[in-house]
Amino acid sequence: MGIITVAGAGVMASALSFPARDNGHEVRLVGTPLDREIIENCRKNGWHITLKRQLPDGICYFQFEEFEDAVRGADLLICGVSSFGVEWFLGEVLPVIPDSLPVLSVTKGMLDTPEGGLISYPEYYESKLPGRRISLNAIGGPCTSYELADRRHSAVFFCGRDITVLRRLKSMLETDYYHISLSTDVHGIECAVALKNAYALAVTLAVGMAERECGEGCGLHYNPQAALFGQSIREMRRLLKVFGCPEDNIIPGAGDLYVTIYGGRTRRLGTLLGRGMPFEKAMGSLEGVTLESVVITRRTASALKKRIGKGLASAADFPLLLHIDDIISNGAVADIPWKSFETEVF
Repeated sequence: MGIITVAGAGVMASALSFPARDNGHEVRLVGTPLDREIIENCRKNGWHITLKRQLPDGICYFQFEEFEDAVRGADLLICGVSSFGVEWFLGEVLPVIPDSLPVLSVTKGMLDTPEGGLISYPEYYESKLPGRRISLNAIGGPCTSYELADRRHSAVFFCGRDITVLRRLKSMLETDYYHISLSTDVHGIECAVALKNAYALAVTLAVGMAERECGEGCGLHYNPQAALFGQSIREMRRLLKVFGCPEDNIIPGAGDLYVTIYGGRTRRLGTLLGRGMPFEKAMGSLEGVTLESVVITRRTASALKKRIGKGLASAADFPLLLHIDDIISNGAVADIPWKSFETEVF
């Protein structure tokens, strides 16, 4: 059995302790400076205050100043930060680990470039670590932390550049409920699963719009949600092509979109916006909540607009994304451009 160190005690990284411990590995959970209360409580009784689950027995807990002890002798380092912690992980964690220690990141998101491109976080880390040979890998696909911690069947992708490393990581974490496919297409997988956050926000506008019409607590209107889901898949496929990704990556992206629209922070924001609440007011009501959907929408729209300006893409192909960006960036009221979704096929 191996030693798995987890840097960041967020819900998804902590949920990975379940398959890790079920496979008999030693798990060392290290909090970031923002996770002190989580680690302190876990040390007392093993209860994770944000995952709201009892973590498996046998986990060792560390505050970040103890990171060097926690990573000593490790066989795998799991990066457990959100996209808001990427720079912290780059500056505080990666410089102090050996090149021989593979990294597996749970962070979903992309960065837009001045040229109108999108790059994944593993690619970004590589660009900032010239001369280093760390194996930087990531997890993508439809898996909520709560259901993973409850040992519900979940199917994900591990992506990285070295298939041999990926197979080793799979052997460490795969269980009879945690199913892992492998891909060396880091850019494609990461792009697809990042885009789902923007489009989950778009689909859940329909929930709020139904409540605007019929009142909160009314029956859900599934036709509008289904229509927005279909348009989201259409635009996500087009975006994958625009940003140089094989279109087959729509599979993990679509699965991730499906699971995201059914709950969590993105659904809450989309519902508020669909009711007609201005973006700034909606954000104020969700103060303190990490909203990856807002970040990826802005970054994707920024990159896309640069491509459109260069004649490399057409705004007419992305009406839903651009409407969401208009809501977020310009304070527009949710008003789905339904007519622009209609097509003729010959």
